[in-house]
Amino acid sequence: MRRLSVTISVLFFIFLSTYSQSQTEADEVLKIMRKVNDYWQKNYSPTVNAFWDNATYHIGNMEAYFLTKNPAYLDYSLKWAEYNEWKGAKSDDKEAWKYTYGETDEYVLFGDHQACFQVYIDLYRMDPKPYKIARAREVMEYQMSTDRRNYWWWADGLYMVMPVMTKLHVVTGNPLYLEKLYEYWSYADSLMYDKEERLYYRDAKYVYPKHKTVNGKKDFWSRGNGWVFAAFARVLQDLPKTDPHRAVYIERFRSMAEALAACQQPQGYWTRSLLDPEHAPGPETSGTAFFTYGFLWGMNNGYLDMGKYEPVIKKSWNYLQNTALQPDGRVGYVQPIGEKAIPGQVVDAHSTANFGVGAFLLASCEMVRYLQSKNK
Repeated sequence: MRRLSVTISVLFFIFLSTYSQSQTEADEVLKIMRKVNDYWQKNYSPTVNAFWDNATYHIGNMEAYFLTKNPAYLDYSLKWAEYNEWKGAKSDDKEAWKYTYGETDEYVLFGDHQACFQVYIDLYRMDPKPYKIARAREVMEYQMSTDRRNYWWWADGLYMVMPVMTKLHVVTGNPLYLEKLYEYWSYADSLMYDKEERLYYRDAKYVYPKHKTVNGKKDFWSRGNGWVFAAFARVLQDLPKTDPHRAVYIERFRSMAEALAACQQPQGYWTRSLLDPEHAPGPETSGTAFFTYGFLWGMNNGYLDMGKYEPVIKKSWNYLQNTALQPDGRVGYVQPIGEKAIPGQVVDAHSTANFGVGAFLLASCEMVRYLQSKNK
């Protein structure tokens, strides 16, 4: 009996030690996340436009709010939404609305002007006032009324708009959002997905062999695949279990995870061209952060095997906290706005951007949840 008591005491001590270590690690990640977000909000005003780059930051900021309940984070995104009148591109002339690339107000149907709707819907779900999602519904329901299916022709667009469709389905119950989600995604997938490599080209211009790296290899842009991998996570978060296409999205998410794990660098980051590290060598944070977020979300929600992918996120988080994160809270090594890996482009500790911070916040929040789940 005494031996049994000693054994139980030892096991309890080990449990407490493990619990304490995981909780301490979670607290440290929370400190990092706050440091990063507080730095951004101290140095950058929320009164900026609602284009994709700012929207990507606010998507991360809202996730930080959901985790911490820090009212300053909520207030920052509310000010941004109000400044933009709860709109993306602001044209009211539907006959002039366009969906090709454009940064002016008539490009209402271009997905980079629709990413903001994710944030507005999150704010609506907390305080359901119809004006918060009135423009989102007007734009997306008009888009769905057309016979076009080629709205998403570039990888970034999947992150910008796929979650808008599932979020609007949650708040409206309209099944057309999920039907059009699959229709638009299927078109994009047919353009950009490489079945052999299980990765996505940025758009049709970059499909091999029409386009190659400097070494003649297939060129899969890191951040482009980060957009897609993170998009699947955010879609699965809200997609009903009964959706007929759910298994397809899960299969893509899991196959991408395997492909991405295989091309991670020993230092924990992913290079800008995933299968040709020498094309544009060195660390890059935005793609790495989106991948880290996707892996962690998948593990935290039962879609990815922890034993298989824990080594991946441990290496990538080590890079994010010890290399990407700068002493003052700035997130470095973010490739500037663009659409491809560029040989010779300088990406260093001083390279930062709003969208990179948003990706870092998403990864941080999921890292906290991952560490906290180990205490349960």
